[in-house]
Amino acid sequence: MSGNILVAVDESKNSLRAVQYVADTVRTDAQITLLSVLPDATAACGLDGASLSPLFKANRQAFCTIEDKKRVAIQDFISEARDILIKTGFPSKNVRTRIRKKKSGIARDILKEAGSGQYDTIVLGRKGLSGVKDFFMGSVPHKILNRAQKIAVILVN
Repeated sequence: MSGNILVAVDESKNSLRAVQYVADTVRTDAQITLLSVLPDATAACGLDGASLSPLFKANRQAFCTIEDKKRVAIQDFISEARDILIKTGFPSKNVRTRIRKKKSGIARDILKEAGSGQYDTIVLGRKGLSGVKDFFMGSVPHKILNRAQKIAVILVN
């Protein structure tokens, strides 16, 4: 397989397995983009007003600090994933990285990136259902599988 491949990652072991799958099975002349979509919690950092709870106001800075740490963690993860691909033979110019804030939903944002016309395949780790939220809302891989059009989707277990 070659072409333009979008690898959607978070910090999970499943994402690392997806990166390893690409390293093991994709031709090294492929263009790989490692993409992570971060929830935009920083928007909450700028909130102010009488309607905010005193608890949130008192802990706003701690909340923003956690978000900063999340960004650093995903940057470290993407750097590690990029190194894996380069060590298996991908030229560094063929491995791009993108971290973007969530705009309309993580799955929708991944699909929007994929739909930009430059990708042939989306690769992502398969997640098991975790908790009540996934039961009612569905997991990101499930949403991508159900909504992807005119693009191959590979879920790595």
